Amino acid sequence: MTTQVDFSSPRIAILGGGPGGYEAAMVAASLGAKVTIVERAGLGGSAVLTDVVPSKTLIATADLMTRVSEADELGVKFDDSASKPHADLKHINDRVLNLARGQSNDIRAGLERLGVEIVIGSGKLLDNNTIEVLTLEGTRTIDADAILLAVGAHPRELPTAKPDGERILNWAQIYNLDELPEELIVVGSGVTGAEFASAYNGLGSKVTLISSRDQVLPGEDTDAAKLLEGVFERRGVRVLSRSRANAVERTDDGVKVTLGDGSVVTGSHCLVCVGSIPNTAGLGLEEAGVALTESGHIKVDGVSRTTAPNIYAAGDCTGVFALASVAAMQGRIAIAHFMGDGVKPLKLNQVASNIFTSPEIASVGVSEADLASGKYQGDVVMLSLLSNARAKMRNTKDGFVKIIARKGSGTVIGGVVVGPNASELIFPISVAVTQKLHVDDVASAFTVYPSLTGSISEAARRLHVHM
Repeated sequence: MTTQVDFSSPRIAILGGGPGGYEAAMVAASLGAKVTIVERAGLGGSAVLTDVVPSKTLIATADLMTRVSEADELGVKFDDSASKPHADLKHINDRVLNLARGQSNDIRAGLERLGVEIVIGSGKLLDNNTIEVLTLEGTRTIDADAILLAVGAHPRELPTAKPDGERILNWAQIYNLDELPEELIVVGSGVTGAEFASAYNGLGSKVTLISSRDQVLPGEDTDAAKLLEGVFERRGVRVLSRSRANAVERTDDGVKVTLGDGSVVTGSHCLVCVGSIPNTAGLGLEEAGVALTESGHIKVDGVSRTTAPNIYAAGDCTGVFALASVAAMQGRIAIAHFMGDGVKPLKLNQVASNIFTSPEIASVGVSEADLASGKYQGDVVMLSLLSNARAKMRNTKDGFVKIIARKGSGTVIGGVVVGPNASELIFPISVAVTQKLHVDDVASAFTVYPSLTGSISEAARRLHVHM
């Protein structure tokens, strides 16, 4: 017999309290659903507790130290008696973790105000309408009309580079350090590796970045990657390109990393950033009819449905984009679809993302690589921030604005911003991409003078002549 769903107050169970889970819970509760969220660690998930919030807080401190180190060029002088700024890593990491816990508590309080039931424990599916949760008090069964899986992912480990939490670390363990690594080796030059290499360089560590690819940030905008490599070189980060780490071993007073060619790199600590693995094992997914990819990610469609009736999925466990913003959007879309609210499928060519290196690298929509592959036809204008008046005032030497417009129509379809606060500056280009604005629409909007956004407007004006 088929159970009828009361859509005026359906029961929704969410497994996982990260951005995909808690954002979905808030939307569902506001639409009148009875929501239960199951989380084994704390609200906010790894994004808040061990990943995004901690790393970006650490990076904010490193960025401030970098700006202080360059203050002399702006005429800011320190008394001779003042010591050179240095990083108190214990203080920094205590602040990082306290801020993360505070953010987690704020999320929990917000959910409780909306009437969301929070269950701390480990859950698994019994079928497509039931979750079994192991709590400190015992086992509990939660029945639901719909289930959202937002179980996240954890750091991938190399069998020859097992983290010990002291000298060999993954990105969740690095906040346990009380002293700044004298010589930090970062294995992996993707987003996470590049961000930590940039941050610890800013904090004062001697950093070596091991990259198995031709460039730092493989798959990202080539101009942005080249600019960052130049900044790394100028600031003393050693980048070993086309070098694969075969093994990481602890020594008496540090670590040694053996590369594929047999050479050895030594340092005081090693941070391994080689991707992540979805937390999908042992959850009863296949028994409930939830199909997985070969990598263990949950297969979803544009509205976050899995292959099992009544079950949706969001976030890193889906392998769509490892971004908190995408996880949150997937969760919101899933709830809207189930509840019959207005919904638009997730459009990956509208996703804005940011890499929190120094300088930051933000992008949205179609890339130049997409143009080169023939997937899209477009015109590109790139403006260096060296000609921007506000950038000169701030002594900003590294950065550019790039806008991509569809050939013929002049519609903005992509863009890249490299520079300070690129994560904020990408927003007008993101709006233009999402709303299919013409380059003239962007160019004709007022900007403040002087401002970095002036370069966005100028790039749009220069694209007018290509039409």
